[in-house]
Amino acid sequence: QVQLKESGGGLVQAGGSLRLSCVASGRTFSMYEMGWFRQAPGKEREFLASISRSGSNRSYGDSVKGRFGISRDNAENTVYLQMIDLKPEDTAVYYCAAKMPDTSVYDSWGQGTQVTVSS
Repeated sequence: QVQLKESGGGLVQAGGSLRLSCVASGRTFSMYEMGWFRQAPGKEREFLASISRSGSNRSYGDSVKGRFGISRDNAENTVYLQMIDLKPEDTAVYYCAAKMPDTSVYDSWGQGTQVTVSS
């Protein structure tokens, strides 16, 4: 497994932007497909975005299409989540996760970073 650590969360006003970062260590970062998820209080974990090992393929959850962008820098062992036009309903703990490309389960998770959007 790879160790993951998120950063970049915080308090932002509605309509604002944030960029989350997730740094990986312990294994070769470029071996892993990466994803971003979030979980709000009382709600199930929600898929936000994923990116292939090379960065050439990306996918997004319906609730964030057009507002969030995922990218990665394999030289820096980092995956990013750029978020624009944030809404109060985006308030949640945001997690990055890693999986091998031949599996369907993300088996490495970070500790999460809180994002709070005020109205």
